[in-house]
Amino acid sequence: MILSLDVRRARKGDCLLLHYGTKQDPGLALIDGGPSDVYKPFLKTRLAEVRKARKLANDKPLEVDLLMVSHIDDDHIKGILDLTKELVTETDAHRPPPLKIRNVWHNTFDDVIGNDPKELLSSVTASYGAAGLAGEFDTEGFDAHTAFVLASVDQGRQLRDDVKKLKLPLNRQFAGKLVMAEGRTPLAFNKGLQFTVAGPLKPEIVALQKEHDAFLKKAKKDRPALASFTDTSVANLSSLVLLAKVGNATILLTGDARGDKILKGLETVNLLDAAGKLHVNILKVPHHGSDRNMETGFFEKVTADHYVFSGNGEHGNPERETLNMLFKARGNANYTVHLTYPVAEIDPARKVDWEKEQAKEKGRKAKNSNVHVRANWSAPKNSVAAFLAATPAFAAKLKIVPPDKPHVIDLLDPLGY
Repeated sequence: MILSLDVRRARKGDCLLLHYGTKQDPGLALIDGGPSDVYKPFLKTRLAEVRKARKLANDKPLEVDLLMVSHIDDDHIKGILDLTKELVTETDAHRPPPLKIRNVWHNTFDDVIGNDPKELLSSVTASYGAAGLAGEFDTEGFDAHTAFVLASVDQGRQLRDDVKKLKLPLNRQFAGKLVMAEGRTPLAFNKGLQFTVAGPLKPEIVALQKEHDAFLKKAKKDRPALASFTDTSVANLSSLVLLAKVGNATILLTGDARGDKILKGLETVNLLDAAGKLHVNILKVPHHGSDRNMETGFFEKVTADHYVFSGNGEHGNPERETLNMLFKARGNANYTVHLTYPVAEIDPARKVDWEKEQAKEKGRKAKNSNVHVRANWSAPKNSVAAFLAATPAFAAKLKIVPPDKPHVIDLLDPLGY
């Protein structure tokens, strides 16, 4: 049997392929596609390599058992939209598509909030103009991340429209409704693969729906509420959290979920042991290793043989502090840390982000003397490179995803390509 995680470079986002089944009857799942400029150089080329390895004829499509978008953020969904756009073009031209997708899992913003999001988008454009949906500005109470989240609302709807055009089953295993944690029974997928959905949780979705309605009522009076709504709710509460399992081999997929929400979901679906812990073979570290989503206690409770950090330093991720949390929790235990980019590329991008955020803080402090402004970037204090130099035992555990070769983590029989 096979269970392998195929990690692709995806700039600031996620792009993963899950291989399972057997060599005679292989299964394939696509999980997120990264932001712009990821699909063609990284995902599409890898799919071509898989086709070649399987010796498929030119007119025979590569079967994809599952296409999954963990949530609607641009750095997860855009590459998938590039893929579905190609499929729609081929279908409209009556040409055989390169892929045959059997299942799609995707929670649109509309479905998550239980309402049409036009009211939300209208309230944004009324206050901030069309730029508010394009992430083209930064203003008090409305940061660039908020803008990108709102822009992703339309991307989520576009994916749903593409799925409909392509006549693909959407959330079929959940009766066409939201993919969320509702029971403790693993979902038998196919070819020996099981999924246990540990997030989002129904009570959190209900709370999110109420929060959305409350936001609409006060949006005109309290503009800063917008940033709070999107940052603390959409990105953190709507991410899918799944445990993939073949035999005794396991992979925990976390999207951009927050650590405490992940633990709550794992507890709810009975995946934690009596001590409140879970060990998996692979942990896809949440939110690209952002220290806003993590704490040392999470890494003490959810342990792994392999930790995958996706991110090129943009938005500061992966954060030095998150790597330090992992080292504090696991120390010199036997595990491997996978980074999608080399530290020599990550740190310069992190420095740019640090200085950008510092400039924002200075601007806010000019209006409010109580605003904290971070210190100037210090390589010894802030860089990942300095942390690794100070912790050679941790540095020895690193593996870097190459730009032009597959990076496959095999848990059972080797994939071989």
